[in-house]
Amino acid sequence: MTPPSSSLMVNLSILMERPTGISTYAKNLLPHLGQFQPTLLSAAAYPSYRCYKIPADMTPEQGWRGHCRRLLWLQTQLPKLYRQAGSTLLFSPLPEMPLFQPCRTVVTVHDLIPLRFPSPLSPLGPYFRYYVPAVLRQAEHILCDSEATARDVTRFCQVSAKKLTVVPLACDTEHFRPLDLPRKNYFLYIGRHAPHKNLGRLINAFQSVAQKTDAELWIAGPEDARYTPQYRQQAQELELAARIRFVGYVDDRQIAVLMNQTIGLVMPSLWEGFGLPALEAMACGTPVIASKTGSLPEITENAALMVDPYSIEEIAAALQAVMGNPSLWQQLHQSGLEQAKQFSWQKTGKATADVLKQYL
Repeated sequence: MTPPSSSLMVNLSILMERPTGISTYAKNLLPHLGQFQPTLLSAAAYPSYRCYKIPADMTPEQGWRGHCRRLLWLQTQLPKLYRQAGSTLLFSPLPEMPLFQPCRTVVTVHDLIPLRFPSPLSPLGPYFRYYVPAVLRQAEHILCDSEATARDVTRFCQVSAKKLTVVPLACDTEHFRPLDLPRKNYFLYIGRHAPHKNLGRLINAFQSVAQKTDAELWIAGPEDARYTPQYRQQAQELELAARIRFVGYVDDRQIAVLMNQTIGLVMPSLWEGFGLPALEAMACGTPVIASKTGSLPEITENAALMVDPYSIEEIAAALQAVMGNPSLWQQLHQSGLEQAKQFSWQKTGKATADVLKQYL
């Protein structure tokens, strides 16, 4: 089967049934790319677009095998589809493209965490050390979620800043908005359980809060067999097993409910490329406790309580302050709502389309 003819081809091979950040980003961009009448390379059907069906077993949901299948497909099959469709530009919502092939490409970089915090347990180490820098050097242009990510691209991949455009993400305000729900007595963390997310220090900080209050800590996000067991063990050893809940994966609707009912969202990450949960929380009017490092100061500006992620004492003090100071809670609630208005998928989509127009 030959893909439909189109100047712009969009690679959606990364999209998962249970969407996380990159999937959410790609799906929210699509309405703003329709003006180009692109050909979508996708395992799922999008009735309003011209699609070419590709295998569905090439995503992170299939683990390392899924990654390997996708990279092989990118190198061997995608260039053929690009030629058959008569495309002149490939857009990829992550830093992937066929190498050493005549495919003009614009890619998006969300973060370079594995280069900033290399882990011997991560099978993606070589991918970020060798493949991603090669992609970024070959790409026509690079979109970055934040200034922090753009600086990392120039630092770790030796790519000129002239090739970069910072286009912040946004959140779906249909889901992420203030809801008329009773507040409950828990702090909320949402995200992966990787070491740079700093869950170990968060749990230690929560211990001092738990000694003085009856608050709980809810940890939402997909569990990771490499790391989650050690955090469960840590909670056991600190006698916090009954006060720390590992919620697992939750979809957007569930996240919005959790955010509306929590005391506050905690993002003590050592580094973030953007920090979408912080923006989603602010859009809900939920106070945010965020790290001073990475992109989070850009996203939250003066609308969050900022902490040194390496300081257990600072994280604990921030938890206590948000819980024990109603005027601070109200201040963060209001300033978060105002800050969230600075971001929209309309802005993100238009800025992305403006870059793509330059290369079509």
